[in-house]
Amino acid sequence: MPSATFELLRNAVLTKRRVSFSYQGYHRETCPHAVGWKNGKEQVLVFQYAGESSKGLPPEGEWRCMPVANVADARIQAGPWMTASNHSQRQTCIDEVAAEVDY
Repeated sequence: MPSATFELLRNAVLTKRRVSFSYQGYHRETCPHAVGWKNGKEQVLVFQYAGESSKGLPPEGEWRCMPVANVADARIQAGPWMTASNHSQRQTCIDEVAAEVDY
């Protein structure tokens, strides 16, 4: 059975909603694009447009692939949904897709 965080992220993908959360001790502002499983573990592919990161965040934002188990305090946020110009590139973050943004 999917975790509550997985379900929140799945809903955000299907409705193109922003999600803020904590990951590895850093606050992230994201737009989830896909959620599913990689090697049986819950994964999410997000476009991070603001917040913090251990490696820094480019001004234009960056794609991030994360295990859902490490996402904490996820909340849907108001505001326009965002993506990057290379959004159509094939993703390798998720083997079994549960939800993916429909363009």
